[in-house]
Amino acid sequence: MESLTLRLNAERLNLECLCKAVSDDKLAQSLDRRSGKTGFGAGVLENRPHLFSRTPVFVTKDDAVMMADMVKAIERVSRLPAWVQAALEDAPQAAKRDFKTKSVFMGYDFHIGPQGPLLIEVNTNAGGAYLNLAILDVLDACCEDAGRAMADHHPDVKKLDEAFVEIFRAEMQAQKPGQALAFAAIVDDDPESQYLLPEFELVQASFQRAGIDSVIVDPGALDYQGGLLSHQGRIVDLVYNRLVDFGLDEERHAQLRMACLDGAAVVTPSPRAHAVLANKRHLTLLSDADALTALGASADDANMISAHVPRSVLVTPENADELWAKRKRWFFKPASGHAGKAAYRGDKMTRGVWQDILKADSYVAQEVAPPAERGVMVEGIAARMKSDIRLYSYDGDGLLMAARLYQGQTTNFRTQGGGFAPVLVV
Repeated sequence: MESLTLRLNAERLNLECLCKAVSDDKLAQSLDRRSGKTGFGAGVLENRPHLFSRTPVFVTKDDAVMMADMVKAIERVSRLPAWVQAALEDAPQAAKRDFKTKSVFMGYDFHIGPQGPLLIEVNTNAGGAYLNLAILDVLDACCEDAGRAMADHHPDVKKLDEAFVEIFRAEMQAQKPGQALAFAAIVDDDPESQYLLPEFELVQASFQRAGIDSVIVDPGALDYQGGLLSHQGRIVDLVYNRLVDFGLDEERHAQLRMACLDGAAVVTPSPRAHAVLANKRHLTLLSDADALTALGASADDANMISAHVPRSVLVTPENADELWAKRKRWFFKPASGHAGKAAYRGDKMTRGVWQDILKADSYVAQEVAPPAERGVMVEGIAARMKSDIRLYSYDGDGLLMAARLYQGQTTNFRTQGGGFAPVLVV
């Protein structure tokens, strides 16, 4: 009863507390401090006006604990020999070797409904952690409940700053014990064109403060020769991998793929982590207690995980007719997709899109779990946003919770009043 009362209170706050908790001036100043560049924050807010929401999202302590417990349980399951064997059966070659790394910034995305948190998907290169530190740094108590939540549960941003650097160093030690992390490459395709380029710059500044030199670079600028990965003649110790070619299969990533396979540089998040944890085919197992038990999961883990993952099935010729007939119940997403691309809500899907799904390599149908709603003020007018919660983690331990506010089928950073939002635990 107490848990239900708290959830109803959080829902009330999310719908009725419409005040902003972050000012543009303070957020710009926070971004300037973190980047070490005057005017950086103003440029980010001007050029990416929907990157940040100024409205916090409230969640209950019970739901926060449940999400953290889910992450621990899923990562326990992901280490079971039978799970690993099944996950790697059709995995890319770059995922085959185990260098004992854990992968920085795993992202577990939840929708919170009347029944509590439901896991929608798992991501290996989840973006936004450093951006969310910037907003947490200047969060104001917008109401009495927010003030209490900040007093009781607000994360220590300074400690998170330190923890973020330490997980990179932990990755280095896991694969190359005793070797210092001196030079890192923050890697994405044409990084200057990426929407989250400001985050790459915040990572670089964080490395700099910690005495780690780094470069933001396209993988084509990396060279692999003689067992060494380098950039302009300098040996790269670690690659912070933000590519969405999760298996490093594309020819333009060949140099990085070879270095990864040979263990020449630490690559994190790794192709192996995506194959073992983030391929959306795994949702079909995570939502099935019997399947988890058959793979060796404990009854407690199997029951808890399956109760908080919406039922998910592979789209096959055998179930295609039934899925189409009942499509309003389902959300369809590509098994190796990212950022909501080529993902479709069944009630909005045309027959032409359905035919494309049937021709595609692998699609997963997940029962619709409606996102929670958050009220916001947009130019003085009350509006409703959808919200999800992302829990960033490392080695099964939660690092930071953040929300994303949006309208439409998936998170998109195109909605006025939407974007990354701080989370307050009540």
